Amino acid sequence: MTINIFRLITELQERGDSAALCTIISSQGSTPRHVGSKMLVYENGEFAGTVGGGELEHRVMDEAWIALSDGKSRVISYSMNDPARGDPGVCGGQVEVFVEPILPPAKIVVIGGGHVGKAVAHLAKWLGFRVAVSDDRAEFCTPEMNPDADEFYPILMAELPKALNINRQTYLILTTRGVTVDVPGLPALLETRAAYIGIIGSRKRWLTTINGLKENGVDEAKIARIHSPIGLELQAETPEEIAVSILAEIIMLRNGGDGKQMKK
Repeated sequence: MTINIFRLITELQERGDSAALCTIISSQGSTPRHVGSKMLVYENGEFAGTVGGGELEHRVMDEAWIALSDGKSRVISYSMNDPARGDPGVCGGQVEVFVEPILPPAKIVVIGGGHVGKAVAHLAKWLGFRVAVSDDRAEFCTPEMNPDADEFYPILMAELPKALNINRQTYLILTTRGVTVDVPGLPALLETRAAYIGIIGSRKRWLTTINGLKENGVDEAKIARIHSPIGLELQAETPEEIAVSILAEIIMLRNGGDGKQMKK
């Protein structure tokens, strides 16, 4: 049966899932497959299509999972001559494979639909993120309150992982009303694969949150995932300035920046 890789990619994107597309872009001499052969590798270990089978395919799949982890494309080259030297075969040829991660659109999830949350949603939408807003107070989680949001989840924070797909392209921004909301809601978020979890507030609020999480048995390694106080130090005061600080930190981390001034 012929596998339609492009149909599978379309279905993948519709589900909001991730996979890596592996394509042979160069083939010289005797190789198991030739230019244009494709394989789609899913995060759960399943795959569709083939780039040749055997040890070659095993190595390409390993590269695919690395690409899904770091989000970067890569070209990998293999000689198929001498397994004793570490080659993945004895066909005698050479092959290059382009491994491309296919990731869902980056999404900002604003938890807390107040003034700062509204400013974050507005700026995130302008920056090209898909935006979701969640608040356990339904009146704060509406298109009228947050017209820039694409999705609305008027539910408890702890219920969010069941309501939406939180993956490595998801950035969680907590602009909630306080520790009483954060402490019971955070443990569920810390079990997800979110790329970023940040909490607004003072250092005193953050220390109180840490103590509450520890009292509830949350492991320190998981607590260390959280960015708080959130954002870059800009001496921000207004909701709009605070939103710039928060999104600047996310862009910095996402792109591997350091936050330093570029002026020398």
